[in-house]
Amino acid sequence: MTTTLKALADYGPRQFGDRIGLAEWQFERALRLELIPTADQGGRWSATVFNEVVDRLDAVRAAVGTVPDVGATRAEEYLAERFDGLTVHSGTAAELARRNHLPTRGEYKGHTLYCGLTLEHFTDRREVTRASRAGHLHTREAATRVLGLRDADFGHLLRAGLLTHSETTTSSWHKRTVVRLYRQADLDRVRRSSRIDWDAVRATPKGRQSSLAQLPTRAK
Repeated sequence: MTTTLKALADYGPRQFGDRIGLAEWQFERALRLELIPTADQGGRWSATVFNEVVDRLDAVRAAVGTVPDVGATRAEEYLAERFDGLTVHSGTAAELARRNHLPTRGEYKGHTLYCGLTLEHFTDRREVTRASRAGHLHTREAATRVLGLRDADFGHLLRAGLLTHSETTTSSWHKRTVVRLYRQADLDRVRRSSRIDWDAVRATPKGRQSSLAQLPTRAK
């Protein structure tokens, strides 16, 4: 038996979205994209507006897409699935946003959300590859290995302001412990610095102070 919904005189946002089969995020995106007009009756929509949207519902559905705005991890998982065989490192979403290829859409519980509509239509595999390489995030221990330094030498780079963390996360073991993460592109930039004799730094014997200790401390 087919159930027919009774037509209403006006519709609130929940009723509007439910009756045309749009998820809450799809309805909000349709409003943002002006695919659905602003409420014309004191925060509610008239039946006239509702029926007008129903008449072009297929176009509205196509325009809002099927991917919600998501956090970095889900965005990177989506890109890895979309570009099969491509390694998408943690930090790729933020790097794409930094390069103006992936808009941000606010936050959820302190975490940046990335535009699902852009993700759904993203086709530039080369740009994702570049962003994955440059945006790859490392813990301090891993970043120290990337640069081929001792931990004390890495500390001198931080003290001198030649390097700073790009993002933070919390430890998987101790949720209250903040872990600073360092971006590959920043490590590459430091590695190219003409201020540092890297051969001399790496040749410093264990237990001896390296030339990095002579770097001036960054003014706060």
